[in-house]
Amino acid sequence: MINRRVFLAGASMAALSACSSKFRSYDGPPVTRLVVYKTRRRLYLLHEAQVLRAFDFELGFAPEGHKQVEGDGRTPEGAYLIDRKNPNSSFHLSVGISYPNAADRAKALALGQSPGGDIFIHGTPGLNRGDEDWTAGCIAVTNREIEDIYAMVEVGTPIMIYP
Repeated sequence: MINRRVFLAGASMAALSACSSKFRSYDGPPVTRLVVYKTRRRLYLLHEAQVLRAFDFELGFAPEGHKQVEGDGRTPEGAYLIDRKNPNSSFHLSVGISYPNAADRAKALALGQSPGGDIFIHGTPGLNRGDEDWTAGCIAVTNREIEDIYAMVEVGTPIMIYP
C-alpha cells in the first residue's frame, strides 16, 4: 500500500513538473525569418512567405526611431539575426538580436557614445504586465508567447525590424 502511494505521489509530481516547464517543443515547418512592425506592434514568425505565428508586443520607453545610443529606450530598425538564446533570462526566456552591427557602432562612435546592446525578444515579468512600452529597447511578449518563440526560432534566423 505504501509503495503504491509513493509511486502515485512521484508520478503526480513528475506530471505537474512537466506541465510547468517553460521549455516547449516545436515540430512544424522551420521559421525562416522574423518580421517586426514596430508601429503596428506585430511580430511575425514566417516559413518562407507563410505566417506561422503572429504576436503583439511592447517596446522600449521611447519606441519611435532607430536605436542609436545606449540608454535611448529605442528598439533597433533594420536587418539583424537571432544570435543567441538565453534559458536563464531575467525575463523568463529570451532570444537575442544581433544589434549593434558595424553601421550601428560607427554611428554611435560618431556621436561619441556607446551603441548599447543586449537587445532581445523576451517575456514579461509580473511587475510589468499590462504596462505599455516599458523595456529599455527590447521587444516584450507574454511569458507563454516567448516559450513558443524560443522553441520555434533557431540561432542564425534573420529578423527584419521595420518602423
